[in-house]
Amino acid sequence: MKGEERFKGQAPRFWANVRTITQQVGYTTKGIVRTFSFEDMTKAMADLGLAGTHLVEADGLPTVLGQELREYFDYRAELLNEQAANLLMDEQEAREQYEELRATLSPTRPPPMNKQKAAKKAPAYLTAMVNMLIESCIGDYPCNYDPLELTTFTKDQAPARTLARRVDGAFPSPVNPVALWEIKEYYYTTTFGSRIADGVYETLLDGMELQELATAEEIEALHYFIIDARDTWWSAGGRPYLCRIVDMLHMGFVDEVLLGREIKTRLPELVSEWIGRLEERGGGTMKGATSETPAPEA
Repeated sequence: MKGEERFKGQAPRFWANVRTITQQVGYTTKGIVRTFSFEDMTKAMADLGLAGTHLVEADGLPTVLGQELREYFDYRAELLNEQAANLLMDEQEAREQYEELRATLSPTRPPPMNKQKAAKKAPAYLTAMVNMLIESCIGDYPCNYDPLELTTFTKDQAPARTLARRVDGAFPSPVNPVALWEIKEYYYTTTFGSRIADGVYETLLDGMELQELATAEEIEALHYFIIDARDTWWSAGGRPYLCRIVDMLHMGFVDEVLLGREIKTRLPELVSEWIGRLEERGGGTMKGATSETPAPEA
């Protein structure tokens, strides 16, 4: 899931209105992500004791901002309602896709395991598939599939920025990476709780730090959010957070969001791009990067 170019680069004021209107009117209606009419938007402002003339003028015509917001809300609703539910997998589908990829790719690394017990103890299917797909595409290039250290970017062989938290994967290394990714899979979760919500905000924090790094130091790294579990993200109350993720994508805090089965076609394309970027900068630092890194306990 890539961002729509016409909504990228919007000013903070645009996103302030997106968040204010959405939270006031509500993210969903009758089980789907909703969009908002001009009347919905102005009523939301009135209910909050705010002016609505920045959205709709006195003669009833929408302002430029109002029209852009309406188009964005329509786009977000269509994107999630028409695509997300079809891309997200349940546990059975993920297991089948995992087994198929494992048979096809013959990975050398053992699969990471989930934290479930007894009958639910199994490979962390999404993480394992991500690892297999990347391993199958990188050739002799290293990759750290479970960085056990904070991500650091350097200048003149000294740290310029170190991110606040560990990520789930880095290519080729957590030192001056070309690409970083976070994986959230919740196949056995029955309710959408605060722990899952925290995962969204943690990714937002990473994105804000990376955006500041690019602005202040002109150092860039690609940032991906990879999620799955239809019952959690779609059926169990996760749709509002999918809206937040789409917003985050267009605010520039994530370069791309990969939903469930999308990884099979998209990851090989992305890895090719990562390799190209690494070769352009002369190979980059390989410190701490190895395909022999132990598999994580996901």
